[in-house]
Amino acid sequence: MADRKALANKKRIVVKVGSSSLTYKDTGHINLTKMEKLIRQLADMKHSGLDVVLVSSGAQAAGISVLNLDSKPLEMDKKQAVASVGQASLMRMYQKFFREYNIIAGQVLITKDITIEEKSRSNVVNTFNALLSYGTIPIVNENDTVATDEIEFGDNDTLSAIVATLVKADLLILLSDIDGLHNMDPIRHVEAELIPEVEEINSEILKMATGSSTLVGTGGMVTKLQAAMIATEAHIDMVIANADRPYVLLDILAGEAIGTLFKAL
Repeated sequence: MADRKALANKKRIVVKVGSSSLTYKDTGHINLTKMEKLIRQLADMKHSGLDVVLVSSGAQAAGISVLNLDSKPLEMDKKQAVASVGQASLMRMYQKFFREYNIIAGQVLITKDITIEEKSRSNVVNTFNALLSYGTIPIVNENDTVATDEIEFGDNDTLSAIVATLVKADLLILLSDIDGLHNMDPIRHVEAELIPEVEEINSEILKMATGSSTLVGTGGMVTKLQAAMIATEAHIDMVIANADRPYVLLDILAGEAIGTLFKAL
């Protein structure tokens, strides 16, 4: 519990929200009620003096909704077109909600090569620092319109861990539609038990992971463990928790034993 209480002292937080935590399960369309509840918590965090960065999935889901599609297209050009429409719509929604709390949201679209090339990486870091110095909440997504690897194979779990390292975050929180890491797949096994803390991501922990099966998501527990490895190796604590829990972010920062805590190395 001492480790959980220490989370109350974190000052720079990266929060990642997955598509499943922003959408209706049956249709995949954006759920504005879920989005508003998330933003209210982020606003409280910001007004309390914390630096907050949001990594948000949902461009595909928003595009599906705006274009009135029944499902995510399979063709690459159509995927990218849907993401292009959806990203613009998603940012409009975020900016509208954040304005109600007198918070300005800034958009940062990242591709993998930007984080690898030293000069580009430095520019991204400087942009984040400037946005935070202006008191904004940067909203990050991978640039789906050009990043073909992300649409085909990638995820925002890994991206959020990379962002956490770029901004030198104290804590990374992954919000999903599950309570955390379990000893077996909780969807298939009702007897599955939640793992409250992980000190080392070893082969036994990796065996507990399963992939994504959601309509609009691209990640799963495998990608969350990959994110945990990146974060903890960079000395950043990480928590996986259920976005549907009321005040989940505020409760985590209050030191409550929610989800799974991956301890920084």
